Amino acid sequence: MTLVLAATPIGDPRDAAPRLAEELASADVVAAEDTRRLRRLCAELGVTPAGSVVSYHEHNESARTPELVERLIAGDRVVVVTDAGMPSVSDPGYRLVSAAVAADVRVTCVPGPSAVLMALAVSGMPVDRFCFEGFLPRKPGEKARALAALADERRTMVFFEAPHRIAASLSAMAEAFGADRQAAVCRELTKTYEEVKRGGLAELAAWAADGVKGEITVVVSGAPAATVTSVEEALPGIRERVAAGERLKDVCADVAATTGLSKKALYDAAVR
Repeated sequence: MTLVLAATPIGDPRDAAPRLAEELASADVVAAEDTRRLRRLCAELGVTPAGSVVSYHEHNESARTPELVERLIAGDRVVVVTDAGMPSVSDPGYRLVSAAVAADVRVTCVPGPSAVLMALAVSGMPVDRFCFEGFLPRKPGEKARALAALADERRTMVFFEAPHRIAASLSAMAEAFGADRQAAVCRELTKTYEEVKRGGLAELAAWAADGVKGEITVVVSGAPAATVTSVEEALPGIRERVAAGERLKDVCADVAATTGLSKKALYDAAVR
């Protein structure tokens, strides 16, 4: 009665943990995001699953989760794999983990490759504190609001992005964070054409305008330390964030935390 989240290679199959082959070979059930990719991976690892193989992706995750929980409760060992990396990190898995925990089922994982951690490691950005933001919204307005909410984020930020949207997203980041904010575009990590392009956001947006191929992870440095020393200096930034769609109360709390100014004083001044 164990749920196993098994990390799969993000490019080079040689990066697979030895335990991955063991788990795939011995599991009662292997739930795969793409069963065709699973077959290719098994061939590369030289293993044949002894148990049943079922699909488990974003379109059937809600319906299949109860079935898998029933198998777990019955005593089966269920292994979840996605196309690349760790399940539940911007991939299917979260619903099943939550349901398994609620059913008092043991949950463990097979550690392995991670695009997030590898991109952080090679980016050249500070990695002592970071946050993972996944994919940005596709619609320009929603994307702008999401980035505006992160404009004052002090931690290094990590994003996933699709090749056909990377140029627009980098331009939107340059608009929200500043043209010179340092970032790194990491593409095809662990693969033949691995590339890490570093520079200011505006420079990177211009580079990406000609087209970028492959799987992409973007690492953006956090905002510099706040230099605001008075309520009056803070007001323009507060108004800008509220206009972008954030709640005044939340913005004031955030600005107070980063500047040391009084949250009440900031709120009262903004209301006035």
